[in-house]
Amino acid sequence: MQAWNECAARLVDVAAGRASADTLIRNGRWVNVHSGEILPGTDFAIVCGRFAAVGPDLSRTVGDNTRIVEAEGRYVLPGLCDAHMHVESGMVTVTEFARAVIPHGTTSLFIDPHEIGNVLGLDGVRLMHDEAMALPINVFVQMPSCVPSAPGLENAGASIGIADVAEAMTWPNIIGLGEMMNFPGVAAADATMLGEIAATQQAGKTVGGHYASPDLGAPFQAYVAGGPADDHEGTRAEDAIARVRQGMRAMLRLGSAWYDVAEQIKAVTESGLDPRNFILCTDDSHSGTLVNDGHMNRVVRHAIAQGVKPITAIQMATLNTAQHFGLERELGSLTPGRRADAVITSDLPSLPVELVMSRGEVVAEHGGISVDLPVFTYPSTARNTVNLGRDVVPTDFDTAAPAGADQVPVRVIGVIENQAPTRALEATVPVVEGCIAGDATQDICHIALVERHRGTGKVQNALVSGFGYNVDCAVASTVAHDCHHLLVVGTNKADMAQAANRLAEVGGGVIVVAGGEEVALVELPIAGLMSDERSDVVAAKAQQLVQAMADCGCTLNNAYMQHSLLALVVIPELRLSDQGLVDVREFAPVDLVISA
Repeated sequence: MQAWNECAARLVDVAAGRASADTLIRNGRWVNVHSGEILPGTDFAIVCGRFAAVGPDLSRTVGDNTRIVEAEGRYVLPGLCDAHMHVESGMVTVTEFARAVIPHGTTSLFIDPHEIGNVLGLDGVRLMHDEAMALPINVFVQMPSCVPSAPGLENAGASIGIADVAEAMTWPNIIGLGEMMNFPGVAAADATMLGEIAATQQAGKTVGGHYASPDLGAPFQAYVAGGPADDHEGTRAEDAIARVRQGMRAMLRLGSAWYDVAEQIKAVTESGLDPRNFILCTDDSHSGTLVNDGHMNRVVRHAIAQGVKPITAIQMATLNTAQHFGLERELGSLTPGRRADAVITSDLPSLPVELVMSRGEVVAEHGGISVDLPVFTYPSTARNTVNLGRDVVPTDFDTAAPAGADQVPVRVIGVIENQAPTRALEATVPVVEGCIAGDATQDICHIALVERHRGTGKVQNALVSGFGYNVDCAVASTVAHDCHHLLVVGTNKADMAQAANRLAEVGGGVIVVAGGEEVALVELPIAGLMSDERSDVVAAKAQQLVQAMADCGCTLNNAYMQHSLLALVVIPELRLSDQGLVDVREFAPVDLVISA
């Protein structure tokens, strides 16, 4: 696809009828996201990957070599945009993520590769940046802002600072700064955080936000003053309202396990706020969701089901996103000069994706991808990143109880289904052979974090509730947002050790061990985060993983996603880092045992 200035004369000539279009979409119902109208009997003339003209009867643009795509009265809408997401959560590479989402109508992704940044630093971000540029859809990269996400409370495999951000702003495919997760740092005028934001704004690019506190008073106002332009961490209608009132865009997410659209969209459907400042996104979707359930088409359908007008929901996944990132002249609508990214569908509320075009080429039809994707090979430096330093043994998961106690009061991480936050619970659990034990009757099991970047052999232990495991089992993952140490949850310490050691052996991944048997494994050899297999293969393995967790008694929706966030020390309330248990409400370490 050519830049606009390189083909402006051809666009004008085609629109005027002096030259022939490369492609003509004929007789569609134009979903016009600028005017909010649906206009029947519309043709769309395309040349050099861009729309040249849109209107009734563009037969003047047809030549001997013009390809005709018959819309046959179906709806034609802009290609869908995911405004904030992490490719690594799909457990696949950028290329394979694109393979999974293109048939669902997604033609633009705004990715924040802070997962690989936490493992490999700036070099890892550059790898994903370069891979993204070769794809036939638009994949823009946000430079990670917080690596590690909470300095002083965790240690990542790498670090990113102001100089790194400034360098990345010169790369051709960087669209802005990724989610600014250190919201206490911004609110406290931390020099590094404000320096990264300043470097981004000086480059004329967009600063992503991440304010994960329910406090909408002075700390929130201080955070907004620090420069973030959007936020996807809201879970309540008042969160969305507060963000929009302060000049931010409210990003409403529906991922594999984050169901935050239904409550927040009430800001539009019930409170009547202007929908132009609301954007839909996914944040985190694993490969099983992508292949089997959909991507942004799933989010748009969900928003419509909450009472949003179809064209408004489509605006929230197209034009609103493009405007937010300063790309309105490139993306987000079916209008002259824009990239010819389009979806043809026979129904808006249910949004079956029947044909997808990107940059004027048909890239998917009837659920199947119809374009070859380039091969991108990750180097050896991106592999073999799981370094435990030694074999893990069952006694690594022992936590000594106070002398003489037969039970002890403890803090427990409480999982909240379909949300990223956790609860800071308290419970009394038994002591077994001098060690603090889990308690199946209270749905409390062990959780441990094994340091995996520097081979220190360090293990931190705590307790977690909400998974429902009722057999001897363990679930381990080297995907542990955001520092991505090895995180293992289980009811049996031997299974926990087996699971951890197996992941070290395969170079990273996610595993379920039950009764000493390996029952599910997704190998993720690239940075311990991504597979090098096809997206459909990874999706099948991910489905086996979900089933194995269910067989162990777990009833949570997409429990793996809940598992992977238990070390995320920038979202309240209670998390486990390589430094120990952290109360994110206070951003301070706390003891497992509650003192009298």
